[in-house]
Amino acid sequence: MSVIVVGLEQKHAPLDLLDRVSVTETDTAKALGRLRDQPNLSEAVLLSTCLRTEVYAVVERFHDGVSEIQEFLADVSGSSVEGLSEFCTIRFDDDVTDHLFAVASGLESAVLGESEVLGQVRRAWERAQVEEASGPVLGALFRHAVETGKRVRSETAIARGITSLSHGAVALAGDRRPGGLRGARVLVIGAGEMGEGVAQALSGRGVDHLVLANRTAGRVDALAAGLAADVAGAVSTSDLDDLAGLLGGADVVFTTVGTSHPIVDRTMLQGALTVRAGAGDLVVVDLGVPRNVQPGASDLDGLVLLDMEDLRAAVAEAIGGRQEEVAAATGIVTDEVERYRAASRARDAAPIVSALRSKVESARLTELERLRSKRSDLDEQQWEQVDAVTRSLVAKLLHQPTVTLKEAAGTPRGERLVEALRALFDL
Repeated sequence: MSVIVVGLEQKHAPLDLLDRVSVTETDTAKALGRLRDQPNLSEAVLLSTCLRTEVYAVVERFHDGVSEIQEFLADVSGSSVEGLSEFCTIRFDDDVTDHLFAVASGLESAVLGESEVLGQVRRAWERAQVEEASGPVLGALFRHAVETGKRVRSETAIARGITSLSHGAVALAGDRRPGGLRGARVLVIGAGEMGEGVAQALSGRGVDHLVLANRTAGRVDALAAGLAADVAGAVSTSDLDDLAGLLGGADVVFTTVGTSHPIVDRTMLQGALTVRAGAGDLVVVDLGVPRNVQPGASDLDGLVLLDMEDLRAAVAEAIGGRQEEVAAATGIVTDEVERYRAASRARDAAPIVSALRSKVESARLTELERLRSKRSDLDEQQWEQVDAVTRSLVAKLLHQPTVTLKEAAGTPRGERLVEALRALFDL
């Protein structure tokens, strides 16, 4: 049995491929069901964020498990396995732990130390539990990864300043407008986690009018009510029925919708640019993965269309000073990885240690009962002393084998020791 992770991430894969392989929230249950039904995957967790889609799995046969996950990702993205494999990363066993703990800590993010990824890791695990795809092995791994991410953020300053893609997007949009966002009419499309983060990041920016648009009214109305005191100008809400009209009334647009196809096309943007002629450039920041804005619209005069690639580059420059915290965060991750591995070794050794102790204890009790029938001259206090001495002797004899087995668990030497114990004690 091996633990593996197979997937695509922003460091190695182009944005258009990350777009296509991304699994939306509404498709997650179906995707987990497909993974759960694969013959070589006994457990699975799907982590799909704006710049990362990865499958963590417990596999019976390594190569077969990798093939099944690659076929799944290729199918989701509409690519061939051969076309995908060039950008696909594969990790197994100890490397999986190192990677996931670093991801949860924000060390693998486009925005170093970002706050959103920890919640995404936790929710991916929780969703896999609900869909009965995750089990005890990945449960222990993800639980410890979340604990590690929390510790990194509480004990280091890695999350200071721009701590999320949402804040980075607002800063980027402000940089592309003369005078920043003060006095701007801003439209935020989508009221999910990213949309909510963008809306909150607009606080204190001097926005003249903020419109929050969403498919359903309940969530966006609650968000608007919470923001009313923090945004200088008016805050209003809308559905997406008149998206073209909403675009024409905005100076800056953020799109954050989880959807399989673009919701803003070239024709909509041409119409919006015509309506707002003479009002300066229309700045659109597309935070959707897959993208919310039709990529071919980027050549329109008067349109500044920014996407995740632009955001990633801008944020990397802005957070250069935070590198000093990386060493401290990496040290914590290394610490926690070793702690997790020690706990895993103990869990792996537990069944054989328990079997050995049970066998020896059974032999001790049998011998005591046999002796009782021959030594009727001993009173209860003396029998208690005999019992205590034999228990102490057994504990001392088994102490070193137990420690050695736990330390070697999960290694080839540990496997040899387990087999030797099974053979020597008929376990």
